[in-house]
Amino acid sequence: MKMKKNDKNGGNAILSVSPLKAITLQPICLLGLGLAFWVPSHICSLDLITHPSQTLRMISVFLAPVVILLYSHLRHDRSQCSYVKAVGRGLLALPAGAIVNALGATILGAPVGFKYFPKTFHWSLLMSLLTFVPAACVFGSSWTDWHRIFARTKASESTDYMISLPAHGAVIGAWFGAWPMPLDWESPWQEWPICVTYGAIAGYLVGLVASLGCIIFCNRQQHLKEE
Repeated sequence: MKMKKNDKNGGNAILSVSPLKAITLQPICLLGLGLAFWVPSHICSLDLITHPSQTLRMISVFLAPVVILLYSHLRHDRSQCSYVKAVGRGLLALPAGAIVNALGATILGAPVGFKYFPKTFHWSLLMSLLTFVPAACVFGSSWTDWHRIFARTKASESTDYMISLPAHGAVIGAWFGAWPMPLDWESPWQEWPICVTYGAIAGYLVGLVASLGCIIFCNRQQHLKEE
């Protein structure tokens, strides 16, 4: 269930998802991510170390419907945006977010070259699913909301936590995951973008758990204030 809140101007603020719904929806993301990793490994005999590009492509194919369909259900502007339109926003954000992630990774030192292009492309699609797509499905092109949760990291409702914390976790995890790449260990998992992907997934999972904790805590604090 969603509840209306009054904003500073006296109007109705955006609807917020209840803790119960958040607790229900976040595990679906987790299950979708687990399934996206399980299918390439157990059905197609693919893994990130031996077939990074193909594995990342399959993960994105299985994860994309889960993320887009789930977060489109949480869209804010329901009076002006239908569920189908929110899904379309998510689909458009997927390649747009991939371009931003690819450029960011390249600027920060990701290897450049024809043989690295498929790996970077599919890794960027996965990162877009973890960062850009949820926000696009929920907020659309609302710069105010994007700036609030990503630049200012100021969450004001349950949906904000569901988007910002996993997204920040994925980016921070990818950054930490890149640290072993230049080390002279000569391990296959050090290759781009294997360790970076593992780091991003780990950070995303930490963000999912943290978002649930924040939602439950804030809801409890709200109930205490009302009492």
